[in-house]
Amino acid sequence: MRTAPRPVTWYSVTLACALWALPACTPPSETAGPAEPSAAEATASGPAAPNPALRDAREVHFGDIVQLTNGGENAEAYWSFDGEELIFQSTREPYGCDQILRMPADGSAPPKLVSTGQGRTTCAYFLPGDEDIVYSSTHELNASCPAPPDRSQGYVWALYDYDVYRATRDGQDLRKLTDRAGYDAEATVCSKDGSIIFTSDRDGDLELYRMDADGGNVKRLTSTPGYDGGAFFSQDCSQIVWRASRPEGDALADYQRLLSQGLVRPSRLEIFVANADGSNVRQITYLQSAAFAPYFHPSGKRVLFSTNYPNPRGREFDIWAVDVDGSNLERITFSEGFDGFPMFSPDGTKLAFASNRNNAKPGETNVFVTDWIDDAEAAPESRLPGAADRFLADVSWLADDAREGRGVGTSGLDQAADWLSEQLAELGAEGAADAQGSYEQPFAVTVELTRGTGTKLLIDGKAVDAEQFVPMSQSASKRVQGQTVFAGYGIVATEHGVDDYAKLSVRNKIVVVRRFTPNRAPFDDSKAKRRYSDIAYKAFVARQKGAKGLIVVDVPEGDQGVPDAPLPALTPSGASDVGIPVAIVTRQAGAALVEGRHRVDLGVTVERKQQTVRNIVGRIRAGHQSPLPGAIVIGAHYDHLGMGAPGSLELDRKIIHNGADDNASGTAALLEVGRQLSAMRDQLRRDIYLVGFTAEESGVIGSRHFTQNPPAGLAMTDVVAMLNMDMVGRMRNNQLSVMGAKTATEWTAMVEPLCAAQALRCTIGGDGYGPSDHMPFYTAGRPVLYFFTGAHTDYHRSTDDVEHINAAGGARVAGLVGNVAAAVANHEGALSFQRAPMPERDGDIRASGGSLGTVPAYGDESGKPGVLLSDVRAGGPAEQAGVRGGDRIVQIDEIEIRTIRDLMYVLRQARPGHTAKITVERDGKRVTLRATYGKPSRRI
Repeated sequence: MRTAPRPVTWYSVTLACALWALPACTPPSETAGPAEPSAAEATASGPAAPNPALRDAREVHFGDIVQLTNGGENAEAYWSFDGEELIFQSTREPYGCDQILRMPADGSAPPKLVSTGQGRTTCAYFLPGDEDIVYSSTHELNASCPAPPDRSQGYVWALYDYDVYRATRDGQDLRKLTDRAGYDAEATVCSKDGSIIFTSDRDGDLELYRMDADGGNVKRLTSTPGYDGGAFFSQDCSQIVWRASRPEGDALADYQRLLSQGLVRPSRLEIFVANADGSNVRQITYLQSAAFAPYFHPSGKRVLFSTNYPNPRGREFDIWAVDVDGSNLERITFSEGFDGFPMFSPDGTKLAFASNRNNAKPGETNVFVTDWIDDAEAAPESRLPGAADRFLADVSWLADDAREGRGVGTSGLDQAADWLSEQLAELGAEGAADAQGSYEQPFAVTVELTRGTGTKLLIDGKAVDAEQFVPMSQSASKRVQGQTVFAGYGIVATEHGVDDYAKLSVRNKIVVVRRFTPNRAPFDDSKAKRRYSDIAYKAFVARQKGAKGLIVVDVPEGDQGVPDAPLPALTPSGASDVGIPVAIVTRQAGAALVEGRHRVDLGVTVERKQQTVRNIVGRIRAGHQSPLPGAIVIGAHYDHLGMGAPGSLELDRKIIHNGADDNASGTAALLEVGRQLSAMRDQLRRDIYLVGFTAEESGVIGSRHFTQNPPAGLAMTDVVAMLNMDMVGRMRNNQLSVMGAKTATEWTAMVEPLCAAQALRCTIGGDGYGPSDHMPFYTAGRPVLYFFTGAHTDYHRSTDDVEHINAAGGARVAGLVGNVAAAVANHEGALSFQRAPMPERDGDIRASGGSLGTVPAYGDESGKPGVLLSDVRAGGPAEQAGVRGGDRIVQIDEIEIRTIRDLMYVLRQARPGHTAKITVERDGKRVTLRATYGKPSRRI
């Protein structure tokens, strides 16, 4: 019995690897092994000839096209690793449903059946060496074709009971690699080690898994609810690409209901890429259509895929291409009907694909091979530049080496300021820095502090070497002479019953205090350490007690065997001086000062080198006929670290720090927000100020200057809200931290639905404090939000460059911020401002200690105790111990870790070479590992 021909439909072209609709099946032949070729497999007399009529003139990347099959449904033709053969799926007589065939890539011989001819098969792939193949099949469960899905619930796919098999290239020596009830299919292979990536429902969802070539060592790679499937490795096996759905709300409930019935609805699929171990997941298409069958260009920098975009309800499917950062979307095919399953030959010169073009009967799909032309100029109608392209272009300009890292004092920062003014003018924002309509708000910033010639220290008439003491960065510049008075640690803590100045008279004296805090209660608490170790705090107390100078010396009580801490650097802080001269002295030079009284001559001259820099300010005027009072400020800082120091984590290395994520990404998003809001100005009821802040890396100086000196016509009380974007270029798995939500009662309800509309998984919460440009607005009493895509190991390093940018993700953040701004612009009345207690200062913490090489996930708002990690440094102590991104450190040895500050204090007291027990929470369980501390660094 044979099936009748079916009418052409866009879904009848393929098989379970793409999970398209599957036709009714007829019983297969009774053979247990590969069957003989059918009549449809006509004997070839030589290589197939190219046919110029097969190519549309707009398909500029295609050269000669050869049609390799003619009749039936043939698709998913995957190359052998030597580039000589293709293995594919076909529904053709006498088989009622899909079987696996192999054929020469030039069509010089007919296809040969290599599956059993029984059951339904899918997703065949060669293994390295081309002697073995893998594919999935249902034949052991039932030799007949499985029943098609029940379409009474709409258009759904069936999840058949497949297992993955391995066989020789001719289909012999069949071995089962998976053996369980349920769906194990869509297997493809890494060219390096033969490991297999496949899709399975074994853990209750459709996820990606990786296993060895023999079926062992199965590891789960994905974990987000929704369908993950159709994955491929990049040619070097460093990356994977796949299609996925990410349903939310009612759509998620519908997905899970259907999954429980062995069904899935394919209405929305997007393309994702990640590292081969499943880390660093990025969504690279947001087409809101059916995008599937992605495959890497040999470079690993571009992906081809099939989609029915821009008409997601239509039946026209074409091959498109997109860069792995989500930019450079390009239509590749223009043939009517279906084009899909693109796969590059190993050398990248040819492309195999499936198509309805030139089919002899409606519903037939055939396999084609074309020469691939990489550098062809795209047809005008094939390029659809969008927000991701603009975002990437702006990041690339800002993070170019020619900008010199945009450090304060560099010509590159001046270039960036001029460029930013031009971009604001181009998008339609008028200059708003002053009443004259300038874009520039200039101010002076201290870029360097140096020890002046008047800086000296004499103790009992003997000069202390310059290498043995350093002025405090906030020291007053003056000279004092007089007797010393030793005041312990210089702490007055009435709540703890501690007063180191009790019974001391220090007026007009030079006070000597110990550096840091005592190693005993109550000062072993991290909060107390932060507050009472702060040298500015100690200087404040001494000045209030009447002292005319302060000397801070590192002499712990009892000496305790603690090594002498290095002297702090003399660096600009942006803070005013503390009113008295202050010096920090080494233990060697100052130990005698803690005993008895001494005559001291202390002179401090701190010379400040200043540079004029510019905030860049534009305004989009509200165009609505019913304006509202107030304005919204949207900001991002455009400066970075220049050649590195002092903020770099690459110590003692002078190299350009381009700051692609920090914060070229925020500046690029600012411009994209401006374009979005400019286009809708007639709908806005409040003015929008777009501000590129500078000197953020020097201590949020630019934003502080803006709040203290707002432009003409804008009082700080007029600012309804401030939205800040800092590091929004590294989105992973659509996760975005939206911090500051506690600064206004309306934020969460306003932002949550806007996040969902942008397909973003937002973590919303937190107060308005934090080392970025929103904080001066918050401390001035304004509601704020801070958008951040997460920490990474390139932070404040020269490796923070453009090749790591997720352009599609950055564009999504910009879209969200624009929508939030529009919502606030049209919100009746003011937002309900809420203030939180100011966090403690970091204090003066001993800089020696140990390092684990961990990267905390800043912005974690789960409320759980511990430190969530976003990453670990490659080769660092944490990675060597088995700690990984996603772990939450909850204990080190016997010390509970509740906050990141707890972790910092533990590490600062650690000794390099010491092995500690690190307890982490992972997948709901506690895991204890042993890590050996490395040398101290600026990474914790």
